[in-house]
Amino acid sequence: MTTASTGMPSTGMPSTGTPSTGTPSTGSQSAGSRPGRVIPAPGYVSKTDMVAALIREQIITGELPAGEQLRQRDLAQRFQVSQTPVREAMRRLESEGLVIGDTHRGFTVVEPDDGPVEENFQIRAALESLGASLAARKIDAAGLARLKELNDQMRELGAEPDGQGDPRYAGLNREFHFTVYEYARSPLLLSLMRLLWASLHGGPKVARTHAESARQHDEILAALRAGDPAAAAAGTYQHIMGSP
Repeated sequence: MTTASTGMPSTGMPSTGTPSTGTPSTGSQSAGSRPGRVIPAPGYVSKTDMVAALIREQIITGELPAGEQLRQRDLAQRFQVSQTPVREAMRRLESEGLVIGDTHRGFTVVEPDDGPVEENFQIRAALESLGASLAARKIDAAGLARLKELNDQMRELGAEPDGQGDPRYAGLNREFHFTVYEYARSPLLLSLMRLLWASLHGGPKVARTHAESARQHDEILAALRAGDPAAAAAGTYQHIMGSP
């Protein structure tokens, strides 16, 4: 299974058109960009929410890799906030299992742990199956077209000589799965899936090619197109858990 990681809280569902991939538009600088004052956007209560969301996203995408030390003073300067919201954000991320705090070293992005990762994949399979079931009842023509477009791009990458290791595939795969989550029209489910993807840190891979993954995506897409919740759920569960 090709996974990517995600975990930012939802800022709302799109009303029309193509769903987003799970990253809210904050209107503020990311942790890897030039410093900019963090102004809470709609859906966020405080600067702590915003800082936590920005750091969480960078952990999810791997911009902040496992083992990276996070210094509160540096983060406060980067986000143009005091250290108080940064400290509160770090504690929140620690409770989510994304960072670990140390009295002397501060906070560090956690290293993956294979046991909980496997459990999280099982939870992800159950929740994503539910999401696919809900999406089968609600997805529209635009959503189906977007899923087909994404899967066709993944298939093309898999067909290239060096496509199996192409870094673009992970992003396309993530967008495919989060498009399904978005069309489930459940903000709670979407938030839970972001946290789960964040905890996977790439996770274990199943022994299948990109071409096989694309074929399984085709089956999920066919079930969604047919409006068949049971088939969409079953295909998704098999795809996540690597069942034949």
